[in-house]
Amino acid sequence: MMNNGYKKWLGYVGVMLFTIHCSLFTISCSEEDSATDEFANWQERNEATTAQWAANSSLRKIRVYTQDDTSTGKTSDYIYVQVLEVGDGTDSPLYTDTVRLAYRGRLIPTTNYADGFVFDETYLGDFSWHTAGMSTMAISGSTGLVSGFATALMNMHKGDRWLVYIPYQLGYNTASQGSVTAYSNLIFDIALLDHWHPGDPHPAFRARSK
Repeated sequence: MMNNGYKKWLGYVGVMLFTIHCSLFTISCSEEDSATDEFANWQERNEATTAQWAANSSLRKIRVYTQDDTSTGKTSDYIYVQVLEVGDGTDSPLYTDTVRLAYRGRLIPTTNYADGFVFDETYLGDFSWHTAGMSTMAISGSTGLVSGFATALMNMHKGDRWLVYIPYQLGYNTASQGSVTAYSNLIFDIALLDHWHPGDPHPAFRARSK
């Protein structure tokens, strides 16, 4: 038979184990709820964000290149641009051109990603013309540039750096792509280093000093 002290000790242990189990269960449930809520009402949240971009008079509005001036002019027919740096270039890339650039792509802010989840980038840390990794791609090539991204490039000049807000209709639309969920607006920090026409010699890569 167990003495009263031993019984009391077992009772304490049982309470402690029960408390720990409940605490772990609560944490587990909280994490699951957080993961579940991360993209709740995702389409509506992204459409509301597009409306905010459209209403922001400090952003430059550029119609997507696939639409002419006779289109309806919906908010989703435009990209919205904040100019971060102005370069010294005088011409913009054509659809058939190749570009050399640095970029970082994010989703809109969520509970766990206050600055927006980074789904693609050519550099780490803060942007620098001198150290940022650069990518070379043809705008019309097989890289599959979304129309909003291509529209931005065809309006930029050498040395420009833009923060580009792209409605999901000009991104991957209703499809998921890798870590990008369907109905995701895209936010790109794009720095255009150089561009050239088909058949032109490729300029040698030189990092900028600033």
